[in-house]
Amino acid sequence: MASKMPSFFAAVMTVMLVSQAFVQEASGAGECGKTPIQLAAASLSPCLSVAGNAKAKVPPTCCTKLTALLNSTPKCLCAVLLSPLAKQAGIKPAIAITIPKRCNIKNRPVGKKCGKVTPSHENEAQED
Repeated sequence: MASKMPSFFAAVMTVMLVSQAFVQEASGAGECGKTPIQLAAASLSPCLSVAGNAKAKVPPTCCTKLTALLNSTPKCLCAVLLSPLAKQAGIKPAIAITIPKRCNIKNRPVGKKCGKVTPSHENEAQED
């Protein structure tokens, strides 16, 4: 039963994020373009299980979704990581910001401040 809990939690969070996005009205373009931040966060639900564990293996679906997000709206990742929804989901920004490196994404944010978290090659080298 304990092994089913992360999947159940991810499913519940996805439903909550998507339903909240439909309840709120999108008002113009923000960090995630015209996509409401809740929908952008929901698209990254495959990453939820590794956003709090720096040593967890990142699922390929997470890397695919993350690559698409970074290619289309790079600032959106920080907006998602710093959102109240991420905090409610227990996401740790300092760990979640390492997911692009763990996915071997070449065009990942480095040296750009994301709240109090600044990903850098130097910090990433210490994580290896």
